[in-house]
Amino acid sequence: MRYVRFVKGAVSTTAATAACHALMTAGYAWARGKAATGEATIFAGAFEWLVTTAGTWALMPLLLGAGMRAMRERGNTTLMVGGGLLWAVLSLSFVDEIDRPGGFMPLPALVAYVLAGAGLAGAGTERR
Repeated sequence: MRYVRFVKGAVSTTAATAACHALMTAGYAWARGKAATGEATIFAGAFEWLVTTAGTWALMPLLLGAGMRAMRERGNTTLMVGGGLLWAVLSLSFVDEIDRPGGFMPLPALVAYVLAGAGLAGAGTERR
């Protein structure tokens, strides 16, 4: 077992989580701004909210894979698929916490996600 792979997975997951969390914060602020412009429709800001949410879901696996490849690790499919699915569940579970001014995901949830990402990275198969 290569313990360095777990550490690289934790670093990659931390960086990807920070990037996607920042994107969600900015995107949801964009959606709130559109909704507050005075449009009388019930769906004001819905497009921006959907773009933000789908964007982070698509970006997370790419960032996880790119981070591991940048650290010269191969066989990251488990991390990319598992981490992407876990991010979708986590972001939907805490969407109300993020989708408010100054909102963020609870720190224990983010730490649990990083630990899960490290475990998924360690479970990945390496091809030589």
